[in-house]
Amino acid sequence: MCAAAAGQGGGRAVLAAADQDGARRGLPAGLAVVTKEPGLFRGWAASMLRWISLRLRLVIVFALVALVSAVSVAGIAYWLNRDSVLKRAQDSSLRSFREGLKAHTDSLPLDADCAAVRKAAGQVADTEQGYQVLLLSDAMPGCTAASGREFAVPDTLRRAVDKPRADDAGAYHLYWIRITMDGDPYLVGGARVEGSDWTGYMLKSLNPERDDLNSLAWSLGIATALSLIGSALLAQAAATTVLRPVQRLGEAARALGEGKLDTRLRITGTDELADLSRTFNQTAERLEQQVEALSERDKASRRFVADMSHELRTPLTAITAVTEVLEEEQDSLDPMIAPAVRLVVSETRRLNDLVENLMEVTRFDAGTARLVADEVDVADQITACIDARAWLDAVDLDAPRGLTARLDPRRLDVILANLIGNALKHGGSPVRVTARTEDDDLVVEVADNGPGIPEDVLPHVFDRFYKADASRARSEGSGLGLSIAVENARIHGGAISAANRPEGGAVFTLRLPRYAPAPDEEER
Repeated sequence: MCAAAAGQGGGRAVLAAADQDGARRGLPAGLAVVTKEPGLFRGWAASMLRWISLRLRLVIVFALVALVSAVSVAGIAYWLNRDSVLKRAQDSSLRSFREGLKAHTDSLPLDADCAAVRKAAGQVADTEQGYQVLLLSDAMPGCTAASGREFAVPDTLRRAVDKPRADDAGAYHLYWIRITMDGDPYLVGGARVEGSDWTGYMLKSLNPERDDLNSLAWSLGIATALSLIGSALLAQAAATTVLRPVQRLGEAARALGEGKLDTRLRITGTDELADLSRTFNQTAERLEQQVEALSERDKASRRFVADMSHELRTPLTAITAVTEVLEEEQDSLDPMIAPAVRLVVSETRRLNDLVENLMEVTRFDAGTARLVADEVDVADQITACIDARAWLDAVDLDAPRGLTARLDPRRLDVILANLIGNALKHGGSPVRVTARTEDDDLVVEVADNGPGIPEDVLPHVFDRFYKADASRARSEGSGLGLSIAVENARIHGGAISAANRPEGGAVFTLRLPRYAPAPDEEER
């Protein structure tokens, strides 16, 4: 009689660990390649994330989470079902084989012929399990009793069956192994019949179980694909829900940056995005209030400067007339009084220039300055500016005759007077003035032979009331000349730049379009 199967054919089978199907269970080779260079992978992933939108990132993240979850669940379900299906099939077959082997071989005599043994093998295989049986005997080496076609028994299984065990359960046990023949899976089991020299083997095809598992794998794959599609649609909906308020916030921020301070967001809900919209509205409201307050202060300041300059003109006119009389009579004055008279005359002129400059700056700030353009000869205009201020001996002029441009002569004179006067005062003579054309622009350079402009002063030379030496709070100039020159250049559509020459000295470059708009065009 054969011994009972250990653990119903699986738990105590010494060859269960030799499952050939399990030898092929492992990680794909491609995954190992990724983990070899984690730094390179992270850098590639970071560069890719910079080029894709937030919406696509959310969809990808949702899809990856769903894919990992679905694959994990499907994998666990597949392996659990696989083990259950295979264990149920093999336990049922091995139990039937054990019972049939016991029932039909116990009655065989030791000297039974090969035909009787073959008949017994057929009786053992005559079950609903559909396996084949092979009976072998050491006393009949030439007799191979098979219920169907003969099959080869693996040597590992043959050695395990023939090896007796020293325990209370019996000397021999039922062993099994799963193999693959011609691409099909099979279950092979074997046991010795106790008290005789007969050994029985069974061969069970696992094709039905494989087909069931393949169908299950396809079903799980389809379910995974559907969950992936569903997660992508869900991610798209979630991204739209999240990104729509963010998009509105971005549009509102751009509108606020363009100066539309009355921009507000519509608040819906009580989540974090609603709180963000509420914070944006509060910030925009405070910003609007502050800008309005600053605008009112700026307007009040401009009105104050304009009113003050206008009110100062009347007394200054009277004071100027008196100082002119005193200047004419200073030779006949007492020598003790003459220096005071000269100081009064000088300071009155300086105050008069300051008031005129302040009024000019006020007109620029108020936007009331207008361009009165006319056709002028550039060389004649520069010569007239220099001659009117008696600078002919200190200035070298390099301007071709016949170079004309449509400009505002008064404003061009103001620009040139400020640039040349600044060069003579701070740079020293001789000052060289060069005029030329570049494309459709008029370029005038004013270069001096002084020490140049310090690098920390260059960015501020056109600022109002800026003084390079803070200790010289009082100077002959008003500190507005260069800023007025810049405003006059800007109203022409041009600009002024300052730099230091490699050979020494500073150079101011005036660049104006040769054809400024006519007065009627400027008004439009």
